[in-house]
Amino acid sequence: MTDCIFCKLAAGVFPSNKVYEDDDVLVFHDLHPVAPVHVLVVPKTHIESLAHAAVEHQALLGKLMLVAAQVAGELGLESGFRTIINTGAGGGQTVFHLHVHVIGGPGLPAGIVGVATH
Repeated sequence: MTDCIFCKLAAGVFPSNKVYEDDDVLVFHDLHPVAPVHVLVVPKTHIESLAHAAVEHQALLGKLMLVAAQVAGELGLESGFRTIINTGAGGGQTVFHLHVHVIGGPGLPAGIVGVATH
């Protein structure tokens, strides 16, 4: 999608504070972190939201979760972290390109934390 900010980041049109990148996935620091560690795991393939994922995305969805766990460990979140996927406007999604928030670190609240996308 030509107007999708995450597609542009994945294509290298705009710079990002990258943590990880391969042919399928880009991980970068959130511009507005809600925790000491807050990164976004983004598929390079444009999928509007989790509700728009299809059977052909099954392997990519699994890879997103594995990369999220790998990056969390690399960022020092061995004691635990939270993954959040906002889906649709009613679910708090504001950037309509599927992405996984990985948040953690000291001071992370025990309850559910709302995470808006930017």
